[in-house]
Amino acid sequence: MLTLVTGVGAKGQVGEAVAAALAARGDTVLLVSRDATEVAARASELMAAGRKAFGYACDLSDAAAVDALAARVRADHGARLDALVNLAGGFGLSGPLAESDPGMLARMLTINTTTAYLTTRAFMPALAAAQGAVVFFASESVLEGARTSGVAAYAASKAAVLALMRSTADEGRGSGVRANAVAPTSIRTASNEASMGRDARYIEREDVAAAVSWLCSPEARAVTGQVIRLK
Repeated sequence: MLTLVTGVGAKGQVGEAVAAALAARGDTVLLVSRDATEVAARASELMAAGRKAFGYACDLSDAAAVDALAARVRADHGARLDALVNLAGGFGLSGPLAESDPGMLARMLTINTTTAYLTTRAFMPALAAAQGAVVFFASESVLEGARTSGVAAYAASKAAVLALMRSTADEGRGSGVRANAVAPTSIRTASNEASMGRDARYIEREDVAAAVSWLCSPEARAVTGQVIRLK
């Protein structure tokens, strides 16, 4: 399988674990990050372990850059893509809504929603050719009963990601493309441990990677339009 994973940059983050799990099962993984040095390092680590991996640098918030990425991937690997994992994004506290900076909403929408929209848009033809799978990263904050005080901008951007997943699943039924989302609580990553401490309640990166791997697998070919809560 040929699988593209966005947001695979810094070491110790969830993208590293997801890419490693997909590569370990035999996928050729295409890693994408805004930082050329970091994504090259992650690809080199996988290749050193005997995996098939290629790194691509791209600003996923730039439509022209994403279209160019899709063209380059098509030239390098052909016109079919078996799976796309929209992992690029980030978290930010916005504080009390009445006191929040409107710029935070713009930032959250850009890094979480725009990146997923543009990437899915650009690779939809390749996914349709392979009747492939798309996995979106939502958040526990968009699920019923979640506590979202102080994170309105982040929650809004992830709710938009969920809506994008459902639209992709709806449109994909005609071409065999399936789309689903994972909605994790805080993931144990290097950056989360630095800001929240090692003893906070986390889901492990490997558990997230296992869920993503399953959604990208033939075993999940009948599953689309669903949200999987991870905690």
